[in-house]
Amino acid sequence: METLQRTANRGSVSTGYDIDNSLKFESANTESLTKSQTDSNKKTWTLSFWFKKTKVDSDLQYVYHYNVSSGNEFYFLINGTSDYRIEEYNSGAQIRFHSGGSGDSFRDPSAWYHMVIACDTTQSTEANRFKIYKNGVDVTAISGYFSTAQYPSQDYETRINNSAATISVGKSISASTNFCGYMAEVNFIDGLMKDEEDFGEFDSDTGIWIPKQYTGSYGNEGYYLDFADSANLGDDASGNGKNFTENNITAADQATDTCTNNFCTINPLIPYYGSVSEGATKWLHTSGGSGWEAFVATIGAGTSGKWYAEFKVVTSGSADNILGICPIDDPDLNRGADHFPYYGSDTSLDESVGYYAANGQRYIGGGGAGYGNSWASTNIMSIAVDMDNGKLYFAKDGVWQNSGNPTSGATGTGALDVRGATKPQSLGASNYTSGENILANYGGYTTISISSAASDENGYGSFEYAPPSGYYALCTKNLAEYG
Repeated sequence: METLQRTANRGSVSTGYDIDNSLKFESANTESLTKSQTDSNKKTWTLSFWFKKTKVDSDLQYVYHYNVSSGNEFYFLINGTSDYRIEEYNSGAQIRFHSGGSGDSFRDPSAWYHMVIACDTTQSTEANRFKIYKNGVDVTAISGYFSTAQYPSQDYETRINNSAATISVGKSISASTNFCGYMAEVNFIDGLMKDEEDFGEFDSDTGIWIPKQYTGSYGNEGYYLDFADSANLGDDASGNGKNFTENNITAADQATDTCTNNFCTINPLIPYYGSVSEGATKWLHTSGGSGWEAFVATIGAGTSGKWYAEFKVVTSGSADNILGICPIDDPDLNRGADHFPYYGSDTSLDESVGYYAANGQRYIGGGGAGYGNSWASTNIMSIAVDMDNGKLYFAKDGVWQNSGNPTSGATGTGALDVRGATKPQSLGASNYTSGENILANYGGYTTISISSAASDENGYGSFEYAPPSGYYALCTKNLAEYG
């Protein structure tokens, strides 16, 4: 399965086609889009969509569900960390594909994935009746990829375009098994079996699968969800008027983290005694009792360039919180029970730096020293990392601490030194008290209340405070230019 991993869209390349918005789905909020169907072509259709998974655990996650009743349904789901499944049941199993043969379950939370599911049951050859493309690869043609592969019978009529079925995007109709992540560029084509090249292409320089604009017809019941209208995120942009109903979804769920500009988020693969939610921008210190725990980022600040992010503690009452940076490949991040406790704590490599809320001190190698002001849950905190000059700055409500000046370059006015500056850096936070939350804003999505919506000089990100001149949001377009 190396080809599928290599072509996963973890980064941005020049495509000539930009996707500006995605929609964030959160399981705990039961966020979904639903729509009734009108009878149309049940034998021939194509579904294409991009998604980025932000929860990695054993739970089922229904991404798409067409439901008449229990046992009379079509769905695409992610089966925990085991596999993904595309199935239809109607008086027994009619279509079944399980990726268990490959162990493929979209485990990488830093990657955008593309799926094309195409059906034409009128085909006389069984293998031509149902096609599944992942990241531009026809996985139905890979021997042994699917542990279960059951094609529909000839002229079988699916639950798709069946007026008795309701479509649900991001949630199962009948169970609390919901998708956590982002979706973008959703196309459904009624009456035509399309292939992957109608929706994407391999970049000639990198070999990465990238999106391209669909230019064909949609048929009677086709639709296109671009999530561009924050006031109507279920809007069908195909011209067919097949709009979806928003369930527990508001304008705040629109994101700019997309498959043409992938933003940094909190890494759910390293959540020791913590859980990640809200598009992987909210971290909760969970079971295990009180004790220092930390979260790290999916994308590191590059070894060059200047980078900016914001953070906010949600729960008041405790000042035991630390902001900081460390090399994203620091082995302390992956040591199980001897996990990375807090930014500024590592004594072996001495490469992380932390800023402690309780006393305003900076921490390096487990030791504190005077630096700035204390801070609390009422404050929005900023980190600016100048990797060109190896300098680090922290701000409290837009005021740079220690009289810092992030634009001072090599002079580093009021700066702390970046430790391990030859390595990409994780911008993150730590917390001591179980049950408390920390919010991150890397620019693509956040639940921090933003009043100013300031972006960087390239127009990327949405922050409370404008990034200093020459500093940029941690997204792949900026990293391609500066990192």
